[in-house]
Amino acid sequence: MRIGIARERREGERRVAATPDTVRQLAGLGLDVVIESGAGDASGHPDAAYREAGAHVVPRLDHATLGLLAHVRPLDPAVAAALPRGAASVGLASPSSELPTVRALADGGVTSFALELVPRISRAQSMDALTSQALVAGYRSVLEAAMRLPRFFPLYMTAAGTVPPARVLVLGAGVAGLQAIGTAKRLGARVSANDIRPASADEVASMGGTFIRLDVEAAEKTEGAGGYARELTADRGALQRQLLAPHVAESDVLITTAAIPGRHAPLLVTRDMVAAMRPGSVVVDLAAEQGGNVEGTVAGEDIEVPTTDGRGHVTLVGLKDPASALPADASRLYAKNVANLVALIVREGQLALDFDDDVVAGACLTHDGEVRHPPTAEAIEALVASGEELALGEPAGGGGVRPDEQVEEGAG
Repeated sequence: MRIGIARERREGERRVAATPDTVRQLAGLGLDVVIESGAGDASGHPDAAYREAGAHVVPRLDHATLGLLAHVRPLDPAVAAALPRGAASVGLASPSSELPTVRALADGGVTSFALELVPRISRAQSMDALTSQALVAGYRSVLEAAMRLPRFFPLYMTAAGTVPPARVLVLGAGVAGLQAIGTAKRLGARVSANDIRPASADEVASMGGTFIRLDVEAAEKTEGAGGYARELTADRGALQRQLLAPHVAESDVLITTAAIPGRHAPLLVTRDMVAAMRPGSVVVDLAAEQGGNVEGTVAGEDIEVPTTDGRGHVTLVGLKDPASALPADASRLYAKNVANLVALIVREGQLALDFDDDVVAGACLTHDGEVRHPPTAEAIEALVASGEELALGEPAGGGGVRPDEQVEEGAG
């Protein structure tokens, strides 16, 4: 069976779904690996390295010849529709926001696996792309803040005087948050953090941070499925912001990482809270592409927020494509996630789907003409019932190429 590796076309995306190392792993499963020319250039993997690993490098993928397609960004609806019935796809799918693609996959009889849906259980850790990419994003968030902050992170004691350490506050202690805490600590900052899950206190301490306890945490259940934080009610959310306000004001750097898969990011910080920070302070919002944890965040833009005292401004950074900015290691981790999941669904070079396996069943988005992920299926049904049209539309620039871009040489 042939597996195709797409060259990502979405603006800003520099990762690739396979590296030369994972090409060898995929070939060892009996798969014929075909990769689109230039797919690994941005992540430091030239075409020659893929050829040496045993892959066929082609100018364009011919989707009609593929039994399996691996990608990073969600597929365009037209690409999904071009895959042959019975084929499979593996990659990030963003099912809640890519309903036309999901519908095209189901209608085309494609079995799709969304890496966002991989169960958060021990056996599936090697396939958990959300975790691996959050690690990269958390690291990058601190570097972005350090480049913009007009002062040092560490303490310096010199003959000319003492430079105090920067104060860094991290909101959200998931994988990205913990990596941000550890990175800021290694740079010498004084780091504190908060998460609505009280159980995160020990993890924050293990990374060298000081956990900030707020009374709101004990007021309601704060942990949802899969270990993710549960969004607070409106009243509790307002109380949380009120209690966080003085801690935000005392910080030189604020990094927000709170996100709930498939949901709009919770609002943790208001514009007034940002304005109360000292002039020159920096806020990095890792949830900018999901609507932002900070009021006024715009993904991909730096915004200057005037301070309340009128003496300067705070830089609000809406971080976009955080993992893509470090494509070499992000691709190294992501490609292993993909290859490990493929190893679970392929036997002797052919698809062998065991839906009694919790990981296979949990990660499967569509199969045999049906949407198997209940929330996504319900969202599609609701749109259809409301009379809204789920057309294929124009491609958004996701993984793979449009069928009309294919050339004959793409058969590989």
